[in-house]
Amino acid sequence: MVRCPECAVEIDLDEDEVEEGEILNCPECEAELEVVQTHPVHLNVISEDDDDDEEEEEEAEAEAEADGDDGDMQDEVVDDEEEDLEE
Repeated sequence: MVRCPECAVEIDLDEDEVEEGEILNCPECEAELEVVQTHPVHLNVISEDDDDDEEEEEEAEAEAEADGDDGDMQDEVVDDEEEDLEE
């Protein structure tokens, strides 16, 4: 028996039935749980914030591409060098 770290409900898991890295869902709160240890079984909640951060990064990259910025610092370096040469 192991408890959900999110809602503390008991989850019936046998350490021989799960593998490290396996993703499970809590039957009570439906939180995504990762098996981080099998002897004894230990679960961690997979943070929804991580997913949100990834989505925000992807949106920022898409906006940068739409603005014509490829995210490459090379453009800025060239501009700085041209300014130095003019002085």
